Amino acid sequence: MAKKVLVAIADGTEELEAVTIIDVLRRAGAEVTVASVGKADVICSRGVRLVADALIGDCTDKEYDLIALPGGLTGAQHLRDCTELVEMLKLQRDCGRLYGAICASPAVVLLPHGLLDGRKATSYPAPDLDFNGRIEDNVIVDGNCVTSRGPGTALEFSLKLVVLLFGKAKRNEVAAAMLVGKTKHSEKTCQ
Repeated sequence: MAKKVLVAIADGTEELEAVTIIDVLRRAGAEVTVASVGKADVICSRGVRLVADALIGDCTDKEYDLIALPGGLTGAQHLRDCTELVEMLKLQRDCGRLYGAICASPAVVLLPHGLLDGRKATSYPAPDLDFNGRIEDNVIVDGNCVTSRGPGTALEFSLKLVVLLFGKAKRNEVAAAMLVGKTKHSEKTCQ
């Protein structure tokens, strides 16, 4: 049975993080639903347009193995303010199912709703996103909560989600197919 994943997006979402999470988890075999907390046609933080598979309201009665939140400050603020999404995240936490956030979302979405209480976590290293106890590691797993720092850690974050959902062998398979850690640099130059 396929693992079911919800990736929540909104206007202002960091596109590199969103697409990396969606792509890597689909490569691993997850059934990924991209759900918008606003309109289906989302304009991301750098102007990239994403079209959601569903609106968040259409997803509230479903169970997910993972709910993942990309960052982007404006996008994270929209996610934070979506009551339906917050209730889904609290249910994930309470049922011991995975939930994860990257970039601004740990500080902007998870923290104010008590979803980091008693947990080690990280987020984008900006003064307005600082919180007591933030750890500077790229990816932190504490129980069923996974957090990461930003666009440059999106692939590492996504591959950690693969490990947690499918195991290390699947992570290694996906990483190898993507040439993660396998790229050789040529010493040749053109003249």
